[in-house]
Amino acid sequence: MILKEMLKKIGNFLGIVCLALIPTLLVWLPFLLRSKSFWNIPLPQDGLATIVANYDGPLYLVVAKTLYNKQAIAANFQFPLPLEYYAAHFPLFPALIRLVGFITNLGYSMLAVTAASSILAIAYFKKFISQYVDKKEVLWLTFVFAIFPARWLTVRSVGSPEPLFLASVIASVYFFQNKKYLKAGVWGAIAQLTKSPGILLFVAYLAILAIPPIKKLATTHHKNWFKEIEFKAFPILLIPLALLSIFVIYRFTLGDFWAYFHSGDNIHLLFPPFQIFNYSSPWVGTFWLEEVIFIYLLGISGFISLIKQKQRTLAIFVGVFFASTLFVSHRDILRYSLPIMPFLLAAFSKHLVTKEFKIAFVFLIIPIYLFSLAYISQNVMPIANWGPLL
Repeated sequence: MILKEMLKKIGNFLGIVCLALIPTLLVWLPFLLRSKSFWNIPLPQDGLATIVANYDGPLYLVVAKTLYNKQAIAANFQFPLPLEYYAAHFPLFPALIRLVGFITNLGYSMLAVTAASSILAIAYFKKFISQYVDKKEVLWLTFVFAIFPARWLTVRSVGSPEPLFLASVIASVYFFQNKKYLKAGVWGAIAQLTKSPGILLFVAYLAILAIPPIKKLATTHHKNWFKEIEFKAFPILLIPLALLSIFVIYRFTLGDFWAYFHSGDNIHLLFPPFQIFNYSSPWVGTFWLEEVIFIYLLGISGFISLIKQKQRTLAIFVGVFFASTLFVSHRDILRYSLPIMPFLLAAFSKHLVTKEFKIAFVFLIIPIYLFSLAYISQNVMPIANWGPLL
């Protein structure tokens, strides 16, 4: 019986590994083969270097190599960026790259960390989504998450912190839902150490915890509303403490506690909302933006659906994160929206397991793949000298 259970767990884990790695390997394949084109899409002839050079991977390699040392950055790297710009690249992902870099060069190390993080993200998504659909549909929705949206497939097929960020966000929310607050706080801290929007987890958790006592206070004159406060949730304070630790690191490495806020044109939150439609903004630069409306539609529809389903934790997190994206002035709005996508899949799960959707999704596999090839082939940083990065 124990052996059978162990074999089942191994089989499940191998299934997750396959879902994580096979799509990525298929995306890499035309580049590894140095194909001149695929499906008439022209491809670069630089092999795996094209994958490693995709934005913002090389910038994380700089941090992994220098640990934010200004003199080392200035002396060895010629990217036309102010030295403060690297403060926008939070330390956990480059720290892991450096750690694995003791085994191989930093470029391959970055891809290995991204791939491992993708496995982790998909594993936690499977654990999370199993709460919302029949057991027989869990694998299907995990497959959907493995490649959809297409922007998710691209970021986890190159060197990027997004897989680690999504893995930690999903894990944190999963444990918070189940009142395992220490694990929620630890994973929330990992999310914060990975990317700056991690602090939104803390904001969402505060809102979730504040609602019951506020409701009690509004409906009673007695002091028993105080009992509604979930004091056991104090480990979520690990999230702002993680952010504070990053600022302390910047104080000692960059000489500026507030370096993140002085990182130049890298914080894309602007007022009033919907500034993404200002085509003259430096990180927008086009009026071909109609698909942004569909992204907003998906986000607000999922938020309303979660409210109707009485999924308070998911609804508040999606609401907080979605609200922040309304102020993002950046053409790549879908990448900023990726953290809410796992929870939107839960919101729409009843529709996503229907026969009609399954047929439609199978049809989308080819365009998702072609988009990934086209995007990765064009999203490449120009690198004249690879030596300092490896």
